[in-house]
Amino acid sequence: MTDHAKQAQASAGDPIVLIVDDDPSMRRALTNLFQSVGLKVEAFSSAAEIMEAKPPAVPSCLVLDIRLPGLSGLDLQADLAKANIHTPIIFITGHGDIPMTVRAMKSGAVDFLTKPVRDQDMLDAVQAAIERDRKRRDAEQSISGVRSRYEGLTARERDVLALVASGLMNKQVAAELGLAEITVKIYRGQIMRKMAAKSLADLVRMTDALGIPRNRGHLQT
Repeated sequence: MTDHAKQAQASAGDPIVLIVDDDPSMRRALTNLFQSVGLKVEAFSSAAEIMEAKPPAVPSCLVLDIRLPGLSGLDLQADLAKANIHTPIIFITGHGDIPMTVRAMKSGAVDFLTKPVRDQDMLDAVQAAIERDRKRRDAEQSISGVRSRYEGLTARERDVLALVASGLMNKQVAAELGLAEITVKIYRGQIMRKMAAKSLADLVRMTDALGIPRNRGHLQT
């Protein structure tokens, strides 16, 4: 089985650890360590190799050697960010220095470990990174569902939603839109149902998550 082949047999939803290190012995050691606790693993020998691979669709993290032939670990981190790939990164290096560590952490790395790395320190860092990625994916999925429901609203319902979320009462919304108050109440009920909102506060949180302006400027002309 090649380094970049899947090394562990697990269900499709299981988390996965990605390894990028040009040292074959290090790749084997890390692969064995992660497999020993039941984690799925994919290993790569260079930054270019992993950039050709499809990002995992499950919670994951990247264990990345900071010094690689060709594209460095820090450069790969920057390229992944540009590609809108947010896999948490744990840097490992035998040549760590403070400026390098600061740059890595400021760019979003979750940890920076210096070789030789204690097995438990590595496992702790990986578990924390995977949990972080799981929470991010859950949040993105939740927002995606809200956005889908919002797109199912009519233009008029979106107008009403923007004003309701801004704190206006039904009577004020009616005056703003030139509607009867009872019509606004009907729209409001439809919006609550379509958005699956349990309360006005819930609805406001949804508009905030979607970045919908709570002002009259949102209204379509």
